[in-house]
Amino acid sequence: MQSEINVFKTELIHEAKRILSFWATQAVDTVNGGFLGQIDFNNQKHPEADKGSVLNARILWTFSSAYRQFPKEEYKIAANRAFDYFTSHFHDTWHGGVFWSVSADGNPAETKKQVYAIAFAIYGLAEYYAAFSNPEALDLAISLYLKIEEHSFDKTKNGYFEAFTRDWQPIADLRLSDKDANEKKTMNTHLHIAEAYATLYSVWPDKELGWKLENLLVLFDTVFLHKETGNFKLFFNEDWIEKPDVISYGHDIEAAWLLLRCAEILGNEILIKAWRTNAILIADATKTGIDSDGGLWYEYDAVQHTLMAEKHWWPQSEMQVGYFTAWKISGDRTYLDIVLKNWEFTKKYLVDLENGEWIWGINADYSAIQKDKAGFWKCPYHNTRGCLELIAQL
Repeated sequence: MQSEINVFKTELIHEAKRILSFWATQAVDTVNGGFLGQIDFNNQKHPEADKGSVLNARILWTFSSAYRQFPKEEYKIAANRAFDYFTSHFHDTWHGGVFWSVSADGNPAETKKQVYAIAFAIYGLAEYYAAFSNPEALDLAISLYLKIEEHSFDKTKNGYFEAFTRDWQPIADLRLSDKDANEKKTMNTHLHIAEAYATLYSVWPDKELGWKLENLLVLFDTVFLHKETGNFKLFFNEDWIEKPDVISYGHDIEAAWLLLRCAEILGNEILIKAWRTNAILIADATKTGIDSDGGLWYEYDAVQHTLMAEKHWWPQSEMQVGYFTAWKISGDRTYLDIVLKNWEFTKKYLVDLENGEWIWGINADYSAIQKDKAGFWKCPYHNTRGCLELIAQL
C-alpha cells in the first residue's frame, strides 16, 4: 500500500503544479489586468468576457494556498495580481460587499450582493493574509464578515439569506444559477460561509466569529443533514421548510470533509467527534453515486427519480478528499480504493495533458462536455484544493 501512496502523492504534486501553471500563464489578462473572464472548451481566450467575483476570489485563494505549501515566486506574483485586481474592482467601497461581476475593463456589471460570492471573497482574502501577512487583506475580510452578519444573518430564525440588491435591499431572484431553486436559504451558501469563517478564524480567532462558526456547524448537523439517508437537504424557505430537489453527490462529499475541517479549526472536540461520524455516514451514502468506472455522477433528481448522467470535474476532486478522510478516520481500505480508482478515472477522462487544466466533464457515453476551461464557474479551486489537501494529508 505504501508504494501506491507514494505514487499517488508524486502524481498529485505534479498535477497541482500543472494546473497552477495554466492559470499563471494562460489565464492572465495582460490588457485589462487580473485574469481573463473566459477561456472556452477549444482553449480560445475571450478577453471581452465579464469577470466573475467567485472565479477571481477562488484564484486568489488558490495561489495563496499554493504559495503556503510550495513557496514559489510565480505563485506569489499570481496571488498578488489576484489580490490587487479583486480589491480594486470587485469590492463595493460605497455599500460594502462585492459585486457579482465586472466588465472586461473592470467596471461593475452585475451589482447584486450574492452572499455566496462575499463568502468566497472572505475565504480568498483570509488565505492571502495567512500566506503574506497583508493587513489590508485581513481588514477587508473582517469588514465583509461584518456585512454578512449585519444584512444576511436571520436574527429571528437563524441561518443566512441568499442575496440582496447592491444597497442590501430584498431581491426577487435569489439564485446562484438558473438550475437552482429560488429559495431564501441554501445548503451551498451556508457551506461556503462556514468555509470562509473557518479560514478567517484561523488567522483572526475572534470569539464572536467562533460562535458564528459553531452555530453553522450545528445547523448543518441538525437541519441540513438528513441523518436517515446521509444526504444534505439543499433548499429551504425563510422558515426552514425544505423544498425537495436533487441529491448533489459532489456537495455531499465535499461537505463531509470540509465541515470536519471547520470543526478542527474551531477546536471544538464535541463537533469534531460529530463530524467524524457524519463524514463516514455521508461517504457511505455517496457511494450510490459512484459509477463502475470509478467516476462520480453529478446529481440525482430525488423528485423525478432521474440521474443527471454527467461526470463533472469538481465532484471528482471533492470525493477524493472525502473518501481519503473516511479512510483516515476508519482505517477501512475500501475508502482508499475508491480514491485511487477515481484518480485513475480523472487522469484518463478529465485531465487535459495537451492544453492544461481539466475539461468540464464527460457525458454518459464518455464524450466531452464542451463547456468552459475557465469562466464564472470553472476555476482552479476544486481540483487544486483537492491536490493540496491530499498532499498535506499524505
